[in-house]
Amino acid sequence: MDGQIVAPVLPDGGVLPFPPVPSGSIAGRTLQESTYQPRAIPKHLHEDSPNIVIVLIDDAGPGLPSTFGGEVTTATLDRICGEGVSYNRFHTTAMCSPTRASLLTGRNHHEIGNGQIAELANDWDGYAGKIPRSSATVAEVLKQYGYATSAFGKWHNTPAEETTAAGPFENWPTGLGFEYFYGFLAGEASQYEPNLVRNTTVVAPPKTPEEGYHLSEDLADDAISWLRRHKAFNADKPFMMYWASGCLHGPHHIMKDWADRYAGKFDDGWDAYRQRVHERAKDKGWIPQDAVLTERDPQMPAWDDIPEDEKPFQRRLMEVAAGYAEHVDVQVGRIADELDTLGYAENTLFLYIWGDNGSSGEGQNGTISELLAQNGIPTTVRQHIDALDELGGLDVLGSPLVDNQYHAGWAWAGSTPYKGMKLMASHLGGTRNPLAVRWPAKVAADPTPRTQFLHCNDVVPTIYQVVGIEAPRTVFGETQIPLAGVSFAQTLVDRNAEGGKKTQYFEIMGSRGIYHDGWFAGAVGPRLPWIPGLPPGMATWTPDQDTWELYHLDEDWTQANDLAAQMPDKLAQMRETFAIEAAKNAVLPIGGGLWVPVYHPELRIAPPFTEWEFSGDMIRMPEFCAPSLGNKNNTVTIDADIPANAHGVLYALGSGAGGLTVYMDEGYLCYEYNLFILSRTKIRTTKKIPPGRATLTVATRYADPRPAGPLDITIARNGESIATGQVPISAPLLFTANDCLDIGTCLGSPVSMDYRERAPFPFEGRIHTVHVAYT
Repeated sequence: MDGQIVAPVLPDGGVLPFPPVPSGSIAGRTLQESTYQPRAIPKHLHEDSPNIVIVLIDDAGPGLPSTFGGEVTTATLDRICGEGVSYNRFHTTAMCSPTRASLLTGRNHHEIGNGQIAELANDWDGYAGKIPRSSATVAEVLKQYGYATSAFGKWHNTPAEETTAAGPFENWPTGLGFEYFYGFLAGEASQYEPNLVRNTTVVAPPKTPEEGYHLSEDLADDAISWLRRHKAFNADKPFMMYWASGCLHGPHHIMKDWADRYAGKFDDGWDAYRQRVHERAKDKGWIPQDAVLTERDPQMPAWDDIPEDEKPFQRRLMEVAAGYAEHVDVQVGRIADELDTLGYAENTLFLYIWGDNGSSGEGQNGTISELLAQNGIPTTVRQHIDALDELGGLDVLGSPLVDNQYHAGWAWAGSTPYKGMKLMASHLGGTRNPLAVRWPAKVAADPTPRTQFLHCNDVVPTIYQVVGIEAPRTVFGETQIPLAGVSFAQTLVDRNAEGGKKTQYFEIMGSRGIYHDGWFAGAVGPRLPWIPGLPPGMATWTPDQDTWELYHLDEDWTQANDLAAQMPDKLAQMRETFAIEAAKNAVLPIGGGLWVPVYHPELRIAPPFTEWEFSGDMIRMPEFCAPSLGNKNNTVTIDADIPANAHGVLYALGSGAGGLTVYMDEGYLCYEYNLFILSRTKIRTTKKIPPGRATLTVATRYADPRPAGPLDITIARNGESIATGQVPISAPLLFTANDCLDIGTCLGSPVSMDYRERAPFPFEGRIHTVHVAYT
């Protein structure tokens, strides 16, 4: 093993791309008078430059993996830790898009416009939702030096309005340095019926759920295929692969046999789980012996608070999540195995990051349709159980029929031993995620975790140092923002070496914190992620109202001992440091990420149009870019040739977990509004639609304009009303994060159970046009 892991700096890298190499040949008047000397293309890399693989798991806390004391089997994470080194004070931003932007660029998330997820961007610089060209990704830089680059899985760094098949594509992965991409652009996707993209082309999954399709497996398959193609076509190049799963983000989708592996293992609930995991984490040396298990927040339900008749539902949700998490770790293992098979493993720097934030409490009280929470629609657990019973009972959890996610109590347990979870930048449960690194050619295995305080923005400078790259000053003519991260490369071979930085801020939707030289101060912010709805007083909240906490992390591993009252001067100093960092990094205004989802939902990303004219074969229009058929006054006008006893979908928006659809069934015209599985409003004509060319209209009007208010639906043929009905509750935000509007068919997840077995249920006639207008 080499004690010096930092490579010599390669020359001429301050300005990228490198200038073209002129020809060495001299052209004369004739061939005989000419000199032919092929140009010498310089190599910009050292001979032994490592391959780089970054694996990022989604919404996964440190209290889940068996590697660190949890009860989810993670054999691959065991293997990477056992063959390399691990870090138990590595940190993320507490949210999806911000962590990914920071990880891929080496900058702080607000200073590159990613203070909020891409779908909820706004006009303040820190929340604009685009990675600027002044912050080139590590993939772009490595590509310029000669690496082959690829990305797989969840992206979530493209503005939602730019995700249609029409582009623009400069903010897609292939526009930001990745030569190849296969995955999904949104923040989440069905694991069985996702809307997928290969490079810049929308593609269908290669199999159906009935044929055994699962997204995590597909992503591993495609990554393995890419590695094999690389070996065949680009064997002289090193490569960088970024593999970012959709797991453990909701919906929690996994095949029954994987969930059944955990049957009965969580019967005693989340409080008991935390006790067990905390002790095992100590036994394994993952956390210090004096680390205190933090207490449950008074507003978080205890397991004993859960009614007995609801506990089987809550247990099964966790069993499904555990099987889902083990399954994705197995897929990472398949990629690691392929690296071994192809002979790449020895000189591959393999970074396995367990979580882009802590475990997610967005399932809140436990749900079979996890976007209910984002839409702010109040429900009871009994409603979920009753709807589940109609679909087939507990065994349906994890299947394509539901979009389940576990109770926030399990997310808290998954973040053991810390207080927080995803969306809490104030507590380590939201920001502290395990990191394992393997590089057999350079890094000796060490079972004792390293304890340097690191941040995801430290990964890029680390990669640059081990490759020998100077962080470029200019890329494609754009002056580059200096890196915020600091390399921890030397710590890979010397556990006592310095790595990372002395100061790092955190902020997500008003929850915030500041680390400085062993101390941490933070404020929870205006809301707790496990409490449904908005807290009282949210409309007038300002950061000045928040109570700050103070912890000496070097002596208090879990933020168990708040020193704010005892050390007001130290707290004031830390708050001043946060204020400076916030101003430097475009964090202001504090809580700016709340502007759209809380204060102005009407400003959510939406197309600028009020009218559309679609051809009859338009498919896969992402919901964020499609007309809002389920929560705006609108009229849909369909010009179609209708056969006798017609069957098939005229149009569908959303998925089986929530959406609306209009279709023909044995000649009858049918409308269904699927309110997140819990209720379905169905309207069906009493008479069959006569065959021939006709104009069909579906008019949607709010009966009450309040958010989630009822909708009056009127269906007409050639101007004559043929059916009416009312949707009692509507979805005020949107139905899905990643599904689409389709015309003439229902691709992706079928909206209606009435045609699920016949999906995609294409319309048998001909649709000439579909006109949509807001009214």
